[in-house]
Amino acid sequence: MEYSQVCRGIFRERPNRFIARVEIEGVTQDVHVRNTGRCRELLVPGAVVYLEPGRGPNRRTAYSLVAVEKAGRLINMDSQAPNAAAREWIAGGGLGGVPTRLVPEAACGGSRLDFYVEIGRRRACVEVKGVTLEREGHVYFPDAPTARGARHLRELAAAVAQGCEGWVLFVIQMEGAVDFAPNRETDPAFADALAAAQEAGVRAAAVDCRVTPQSMTIRGPVPFAGAGKE
Repeated sequence: MEYSQVCRGIFRERPNRFIARVEIEGVTQDVHVRNTGRCRELLVPGAVVYLEPGRGPNRRTAYSLVAVEKAGRLINMDSQAPNAAAREWIAGGGLGGVPTRLVPEAACGGSRLDFYVEIGRRRACVEVKGVTLEREGHVYFPDAPTARGARHLRELAAAVAQGCEGWVLFVIQMEGAVDFAPNRETDPAFADALAAAQEAGVRAAAVDCRVTPQSMTIRGPVPFAGAGKE
């Protein structure tokens, strides 16, 4: 997935979840943040960020913040990017075959998940989770408690019980991660839900991405450390 007319700025502060103040060519202005997560380890004063011009006549801000540099690593933090990259990856055969049908935001097993996929006789429900939390090369999800995320895992398990494949795909929005693990310290309920889903037959995979200021493309698998249910 690609952006257009990206420009560089310097992050100054984030007064709320939706707005950041960024210095662009010497002028500080409000920009839209395409990620309502905490991202405290990413959006620190002085960080280099990348922005895409906004679209639509009713926008209140001229730019959207899509990526940030952290210790020399470029991290995409656009919450819309993982699904866009995942769709390209699935369409290209990422789930083990080129789909004959690929439906976003589809009903799967009585629930609405990110993708419904048919590959020959295979049927699969796929939920995508974007990952931006990194510590010394190790990456984790989530960065804040997510009851919604745990519910999605239960819905995938229900889909498996009804004869579909269930996939949770963790799209790591950076390149070169050492491994992935659920963030038990922040959200033990999600870690337990992931372990239970895997026991029920849900397939969990993590992939990293090649990230530039203008694009994000899934690169390949990252070792999965497991859910570590306690």
